[in-house]
Amino acid sequence: MIEKKIGNTPLRRCEHLSNKFSTNIYMKDESCNPGKSSKDRAAYFMLEEAIKGNKIQPGGTIVEASSGNTGISIALMAKELGCRAKIFVSKSCSEEKRALLEAYGASIEICDNSFGLHVFNSTQYQAQAYAANHENAYFTNQYYNSANIKAHYKTTGPEIWEQTNHQVTHVIAGVGTGGTISGIGRYLKEQEKNIKILGVEPTNSVYQTFLEHGKVENTGVVHDAIEGIGRTFIPGTFDVQAVDAIYQIDAESSKRAAQDYRADTDQLIGFSSAAVLAAVEQNLSHMNFKHDDHVVLYFPDHGDRYLQKLYNNNQQETTKAFDIL
Repeated sequence: MIEKKIGNTPLRRCEHLSNKFSTNIYMKDESCNPGKSSKDRAAYFMLEEAIKGNKIQPGGTIVEASSGNTGISIALMAKELGCRAKIFVSKSCSEEKRALLEAYGASIEICDNSFGLHVFNSTQYQAQAYAANHENAYFTNQYYNSANIKAHYKTTGPEIWEQTNHQVTHVIAGVGTGGTISGIGRYLKEQEKNIKILGVEPTNSVYQTFLEHGKVENTGVVHDAIEGIGRTFIPGTFDVQAVDAIYQIDAESSKRAAQDYRADTDQLIGFSSAAVLAAVEQNLSHMNFKHDDHVVLYFPDHGDRYLQKLYNNNQQETTKAFDIL
């Protein structure tokens, strides 16, 4: 069963980054999950609760609005449950993710954006409408499903705590639905309230403003396109009490961080992982790491899902790096 393979992903100390930032830098590698992303955790918890609550029956359709990874995880698990998967993605979803969705048997609908449940041409609105109008269809709704937070409170947070021998001082993660950082933050702050939980989002996303001012103003400005993170609305799965600060980073800096990291280490990292790395590089003085800190960078997926978006500038070298992983 797939659930036995989810979680317990490795936490690896990165010598290159530890030397670069003069502290202990660890990477939580979520690409080791069966679906090669952190979204396996949330997908499993959401589907488990749906099945226990008789919200979906065998032969039914599991529906989600996703930037790709949650959809891939749901499609993978739907097969085991004897269900179909229908995934609504925005136009920004990478070609690699679309191909994986199709390979796992998911039906894909491409929408203009992912601006929330109240925007007609958004992934969330269309997914909700589809589930409401089709028999035996269930919308997992990762943006408002408490099981999304629960997955990381029950699994990811405890793993980081144990894997660092209770010495973790900082966790830095991208913020998309907010479920990952909220679940991790809730658990770790219960263990040690002084642990810093730091989020990363694209330039012009709304989380930083909401965290600092408690409200969001609709400026009409669309945030930078960093796949998997950033929002124009605040989902129900974001817990402001679990997060200490949010840093913004632009897409081009994230791309450069991915390419520089590949050049230095021969490793391919995903788009939001690159954003986390770029945010640390640009805000190192504000983060104020001490030499003996234990800083965990949350890397939710692998760079092979963004070859065209992140690494296409140097295709020959990218292929070489991809071949050795």
